[in-house]
Amino acid sequence: MLDVVGLTPRLLEHMPRLRAVADGGGRAGLGTVLPAVTCSAQATFLTGLLPRDHGVVGNGWYFRDLGEPLLWRQHHRLIAGEKVWETIRRTRPGYRVANVCWWFAMGSTADSTVTPRPVYHADGRKDPDCWTWPPSLHDELVARHGPFPLFTYWGPTAGIASSRWIVAAARDLMPDHDLTLVYVPHLDYDLQRFGPDAPEAAAAAREVDEVLAPLLDDAARTGTTVVALSEYGITPARRPVDVNRVLRRAGLLHVHHNATGELLDPWTSRAFAVADHQVAHVYVPDPADRAQVAELLAGVPGVAEVLDDAGKQRYGLDHDRAGDLVLVAEPDAWFTYYYWLDDDLAPDFARSVEIHKKPGYDPAELFWDGRWAKVRAAAHVARKKLGVRSTMRVVPLDPAPVRGTHGRLPADPADGPVLLCSEPVDMPERVEATAVRDLLVGLATGVSRPERQAAVPPG
Repeated sequence: MLDVVGLTPRLLEHMPRLRAVADGGGRAGLGTVLPAVTCSAQATFLTGLLPRDHGVVGNGWYFRDLGEPLLWRQHHRLIAGEKVWETIRRTRPGYRVANVCWWFAMGSTADSTVTPRPVYHADGRKDPDCWTWPPSLHDELVARHGPFPLFTYWGPTAGIASSRWIVAAARDLMPDHDLTLVYVPHLDYDLQRFGPDAPEAAAAAREVDEVLAPLLDDAARTGTTVVALSEYGITPARRPVDVNRVLRRAGLLHVHHNATGELLDPWTSRAFAVADHQVAHVYVPDPADRAQVAELLAGVPGVAEVLDDAGKQRYGLDHDRAGDLVLVAEPDAWFTYYYWLDDDLAPDFARSVEIHKKPGYDPAELFWDGRWAKVRAAAHVARKKLGVRSTMRVVPLDPAPVRGTHGRLPADPADGPVLLCSEPVDMPERVEATAVRDLLVGLATGVSRPERQAAVPPG
């Protein structure tokens, strides 16, 4: 099962090897969930549930019990509900599963797991690495393919090398497993950097197709069924929306200062947002403030919807982890996490690739901050190797270069996700995200009927 991030019918035209998957089988438009982001969509594929039930309301959220906004956690138990392989094992005991870089992988009931996990040294250094189950798998993969190329998996140097490594690992694991989940991230990068209509997008699609070819050849040679899908389509981005700055200027968001700069203070703020592409979860602790905050944010250019309890319920997003209000951006807009009003007071992590400290997603991490950024990065690495502490300042604070985004429900099926299957299964013209689990169960048990449909209105 290939999760080819950002794959759409438009991009598929540049990918003959992947298109051929459906030649003897089937192809369908694929519904997604709100928010249309990696963690939420993958959780739905694996459980057949909407975010209201599996609890993954985004790539991150405000952990109310910890008082911290956190993104990109990795514990599998954050996904509620029975996973597809657990269902299959009830009728096929011993059904073996490999997870190659799907999210929330650590601590799952899969037989084999590979997931990015940097080494954080006591002196502040961060080295590329991965976490595996069983532990011996780590050394086997590193011996064959080298260390996991973390710095091409995300950041300004993100590129095809990480997807190539992932595919190579999947080729090693597939023969010994009944279901192999493979996450292929490459399309995410240049589509956000340059936009989905840029020549770079088509080039990235061709690169992915070439990297997938050996794995697809293995599947054909061994008679392995291939299911390929995507979580979302990336659409043009033109307008960043600084929702937290709006809240701060209104006196609702508070910060505190220390030697690193200004830090969001979720403990005292009356309202703050965890931004996640085109969706933002807005946490408003006092119910008496919610009408005021909703009215304020509804008037912000770039905000299409402000979902209250009824709105969240309509989209299947009514879970305790979700914001008290949820914002959906207009089609060409997206939400920044920025909350400072003066760049001189921005926290030090704002100019770094730091996915865990930022209280929201930051696509500016895909860009270099000016012509000397690479030189500064090289100098930083050299100082680190000499044992000298320093801060890597390479990410711009200007979000204007971002050209692609996602998170809304797609308005045009050509820009939405797609589902391919190499087997001639009975599929409708459109399969909902909640029905992917049924398709996989059917393929494993001999009855392929993706029937479960999500009651989600068009966005």
